[in-house]
Amino acid sequence: MDSLPSAPPAMELAFELALLSDVGTRRPDNEDSCGHFIEGPDSVVFAVADGVGGYEGGEIASRMAVDILLEAYRESPPAWGAPKRLYRAITRANIGIHDKALTVPELGRMATTMTAVAVEKGILSAVHIGDCRLHLIRHSQISVVTKDHTMVADRVRMGLMTAERAKTHPERGMLLRSLGRELIASIDRITLPLMERDRLILCSDGLYNVLEGKELESLSRDVDAETACRTLIDTANERGTADNLTCAVFRMTSHTGHTVATGGWLERLRGLFRR
Repeated sequence: MDSLPSAPPAMELAFELALLSDVGTRRPDNEDSCGHFIEGPDSVVFAVADGVGGYEGGEIASRMAVDILLEAYRESPPAWGAPKRLYRAITRANIGIHDKALTVPELGRMATTMTAVAVEKGILSAVHIGDCRLHLIRHSQISVVTKDHTMVADRVRMGLMTAERAKTHPERGMLLRSLGRELIASIDRITLPLMERDRLILCSDGLYNVLEGKELESLSRDVDAETACRTLIDTANERGTADNLTCAVFRMTSHTGHTVATGGWLERLRGLFRR
């Protein structure tokens, strides 16, 4: 199990963050990748990617996506603001993977999903393509704030398939969007304010296909981010997950100055992402 430290020891942070990636119980190799960059006491970027296109291509694509995104974000002017920096960074990652696939024949089918999050001064900005999921937990209520770009998810949204059927559909992993397949990728962008004690769980499908949303919430409750990550990964592995699994847990530990009405906020949030 690979673990990334939650923070440099000398820096007093306004948040907790931990990331873990694990091969799982049935796969010989890990095509998932994750990474983070702490820019300041109240500024961080983290990402999870799940490669596709066979082991070699999938592993390379997901690693390239995370590395290029973090490097591009680090090199971009802070004056741009987090949303623009993040979008430019994932666009550069897409071009890098696409160009690599064109020039190396054995990598011609490689691509990757990716969800990346920047939190700056209590504001969340995210970019998303594929089927990793970003969850927001507030007042013990959990909501998925990303939209799966898969064939079965589209059918569920159109009312052609039940959510329960989608969980076991043999083509549930068929992606409609990914990084690297096309020169111009269609990227979802999300921005929302965070409050003190909010939790974020960003994970690949290897985790959420095994653990229900209510379990993600309960297993990450009242523990630090690193413990939550390890507990989520270990619990999924105990159930014999069939896929690689990667998880990032973020906890907003300081006051953000933002106030969001609690009544009906989940329904309003879901409405933002219905299409």
